[in-house]
Amino acid sequence: MTSAQATPRRTWRPLARPALLALLLTVAGGAQAWWNKDWTQRTRITIDTSAQGVETGEAVAALPLALRLHSGNFDFAAAKDDGSDIRVLAGDDKTLLKAHIERFDGINELAVLWVQMPLLAAGSDKNTLYVYAGNAKAAVEPAAPAAAFDAATVAVFHLGDKAAAELSGTPAAGTGFVAETNALLGGGARLARGAIVWPASPRLQWPAGGALAWSAWVKPEVVAGTLLQMGPVSLGLKDGKLVASVGATSLAGGDVKPAVWTHAALTVGAGKARLFLGGVQVAEVDANLPALGGDLQAGELRAGAGLAGVLDELQLATATRSPAWLKLAAASQGVDGKLVKSLKEGENEGEGAGGHNYFGILFANLTVDAWVVIGILGVMFVLAAVVMVTKLAFIRRTARANDAFLDQFRDALGDKLLRIPAGAGLAGSSLYRLYQAGVRELGKRDVALAEKKLSGPALNAVKASVDADMVRESHRLNAHIVWLTIAISGGPFLGLLGTVVGVMITFAAIAAAGDVNVNAIAPGIAAALLATVAGLAVAIPALFGYNYLASRIKNLSSDMQIFVDEFITRVAELYSPG
Repeated sequence: MTSAQATPRRTWRPLARPALLALLLTVAGGAQAWWNKDWTQRTRITIDTSAQGVETGEAVAALPLALRLHSGNFDFAAAKDDGSDIRVLAGDDKTLLKAHIERFDGINELAVLWVQMPLLAAGSDKNTLYVYAGNAKAAVEPAAPAAAFDAATVAVFHLGDKAAAELSGTPAAGTGFVAETNALLGGGARLARGAIVWPASPRLQWPAGGALAWSAWVKPEVVAGTLLQMGPVSLGLKDGKLVASVGATSLAGGDVKPAVWTHAALTVGAGKARLFLGGVQVAEVDANLPALGGDLQAGELRAGAGLAGVLDELQLATATRSPAWLKLAAASQGVDGKLVKSLKEGENEGEGAGGHNYFGILFANLTVDAWVVIGILGVMFVLAAVVMVTKLAFIRRTARANDAFLDQFRDALGDKLLRIPAGAGLAGSSLYRLYQAGVRELGKRDVALAEKKLSGPALNAVKASVDADMVRESHRLNAHIVWLTIAISGGPFLGLLGTVVGVMITFAAIAAAGDVNVNAIAPGIAAALLATVAGLAVAIPALFGYNYLASRIKNLSSDMQIFVDEFITRVAELYSPG
């Protein structure tokens, strides 16, 4: 039981107890408990199917969502090197969801995670799941390379570094294709008028009159060529359009642009063949699926007739996918960022309990370079603060001692001018030190004797000696002030450097991950700006302190100049000839 649920004191009025207890229970009940305290970090994922996100108009079940993890929404330093401690939970923060990792690069802080969302409600921005990590003792779960996909999915080709089909075997050696390290989702395959062939498999078969759904991401150099083909069914590009053949029936639609990632899909079932571009239906004809088997081919084996471009994420299923399903799948895998929004939360503090820990979000997203800059600024701030405090105390002590000395100096008449005793209150007086320097010079010339007089050159020599000591006193007053000027001028520039580098890293990570939604960018940018705030936090107090101290030092310097003139004048009156 939380402290908010504790029994109220008996001194409270009886009528107030039920209402107050109900309020406290409501607040405590609204807190989002942490699933397991052994996991130290959590990323909240929101799938927005409202009008502000990707609106579908109907609920979708068993959708495999592609989640991009990067430094803006995930702490790779806290996770295990291979990401095996990652767990995905439903919005209730209790139910484990089926998930698998396509790519996990802790060095470059990029990962692609596939999660099967049991149900996505229509028109809601409350579809939530949680990604947990940060447990070095987490057990390594058995490999499930396609756990996020439903039973109707018969093959998924991520086309990553392994270039393997998770559900149907290894592709045969093709011609004219190479691995593309950074495609849309992890790795891909670059075709140069060549093909990839997957041998016939019991899973890669469709009965006559059955259902089929093929989808792929393509970034063509020229909008022409075959994307997928098996027997009499094919999906490809021609004359800037998406085209398909289902037996003797063909259909085409949509506009495909070169050098742009495009989600293409073909569904056949219930007497209809449909083409989808970016999750939007662009063509429909009456057609029934012929029996399919044999080799599956991506690209074209005929020399010079194949596709030139990059392929990624081929998915094949023995079920038709609804328009809403395809629209959400394309939005999840694409880079527009309207569907999936992510937010990295702090360690298991239950931050969902009534609000966001904004500073926790900022500090959690700071990059190493930003920490270095902030560390340097912290040292500068401490130095500036020490200089301001010690210098202010020194100036005040000197000013009080100067006032005490001037009272004695102006009361000294005749020969008493050179006999002012060194009292305890004069130890810190800069004027008294200048007075002592003058007395020493006069003592060398025996001016204390009544019959001794000073010549003009001797008086000038005394004044020169006192002036030299005044310069040394000025240096003493201004000692260490340079640290304030460094903080004033250098603090904002260091902070700006940390911000610029942090923004560069954030955008580089976003570009590499392909996740451009505002929730992916905002934490990194906000954290980067923290370096500039730190620079200003160093410079602003140092600026005020410097100006105040400079004015006080200027007053003390003026007092010393006035005193030297006054001292020399009085000495000249007493000891000059005539």
